[in-house]
Amino acid sequence: MAEKITLLKEAHSEIVEKKSRFLGHAVPVKSEAEAAEYVNLIKKTYSDATHNVWAYYLNGGACARCSDDGEPQGSSGYPTLNALKTCGADDLCVVVTRYFGGTLLGTAGLARAYAAAAREAIENAGFAVYRSFSICEITVGYSEYQKLTVTLRNEGIAEEKTDFGADVTLVAAVPEDKTEYIKTYVFDLSRGQGKVVIRNTEERLFPL
Repeated sequence: MAEKITLLKEAHSEIVEKKSRFLGHAVPVKSEAEAAEYVNLIKKTYSDATHNVWAYYLNGGACARCSDDGEPQGSSGYPTLNALKTCGADDLCVVVTRYFGGTLLGTAGLARAYAAAAREAIENAGFAVYRSFSICEITVGYSEYQKLTVTLRNEGIAEEKTDFGADVTLVAAVPEDKTEYIKTYVFDLSRGQGKVVIRNTEERLFPL
């Protein structure tokens, strides 16, 4: 089954069209409730704006919503949503904040500006997939620690916490498909003296 592509992180954009400022805000979301929460946050943060147009796209379009937020009907919400539909990502929310610059843009001009701000925010966010990680607590002796860190780095696994006591104990998020390899590696490296304890598993964003 193909992995679902979403956004890597929250990101923003800004374009100016005939003195109107359009601020794009894009974020990955996992649910309609999470999307609604983000929309409300942006509305509160930019409560002095002329409009806060929003759209979100979830579960391959099974849940897709948008709002013109007072702009002429069809001029802003749908063009913003269409930018989400066509970007190649899923489970994302975009809000485009407009500060009116004094010149009317017309329906076509508004559609272009809102879509452009949405697309730029999405591009700035980057793309990622959700992958399962084992949160591992690894304990080895000081003599093995340096070799272990090199191996983890080569496998793209970062130390998230390290404690230096009688032995070295570190916490690392290990991709599930590499967990058995790391367990075997630690066992061999430490001649059976090291330990790998899986605390839990988590879904995390993995950049593309």
